[in-house]
Amino acid sequence: MNTSSVFDTHSDTYDQWFPAHELLYNAELKAIRSLLPKTGESLEIGVGSGMFAAPLGIRIGVEPSEEMAEKARNRGVQVIQGVAENLPFSNHQFDFVLMVTTICFVRDIKQSLREARRVLKPQGTIILGFVDRESEMGRAYLARKQESIFYKDATFYATKEVLDLLHSAGFVHAETIQTLFPEAPIDAIRQGYGEGSFVVISADAESETSPI
Repeated sequence: MNTSSVFDTHSDTYDQWFPAHELLYNAELKAIRSLLPKTGESLEIGVGSGMFAAPLGIRIGVEPSEEMAEKARNRGVQVIQGVAENLPFSNHQFDFVLMVTTICFVRDIKQSLREARRVLKPQGTIILGFVDRESEMGRAYLARKQESIFYKDATFYATKEVLDLLHSAGFVHAETIQTLFPEAPIDAIRQGYGEGSFVVISADAESETSPI
């Protein structure tokens, strides 16, 4: 079963995670908001059921799972069916793109990041939110990976790997925020990475005229 089929079959189970883990969800939203641009044309890649796009004011999304896409539409998000590796948008269309817990599911992360850069306007911004593989939560997910409906075929990344991949895809000026610490208030956020389980990275598309 491919990833989109899993989310088609278990879209209700996915949605139930958010009210069941409301404090974790709100902490992730808070961390993303801290790096999210305040204005501009925006897109969420792998919008899922719209649980991030809707509260963050992102009105356009791309999603391979039709069941998830329909849930996002019901939350006010305009969703186009598609995949991160081949985005159904023209060049330089968006000021910023968001990917939350998406990079672990894409088939080709390098191509996905190149596509994100392609649809960004010059010096536009990408914001990635993900569980750090080397964190406490990341290690727990890996340990239970084969038992998970959603994460069985996922690929988890360490923050340093993601930063290197962003650089290779032509992104610069990366900034990181972390949350969900082992011993801290659940909504605490700090700059950097290496302590919190959920990491948010903001990086800018390098100008094509910039010297190498």
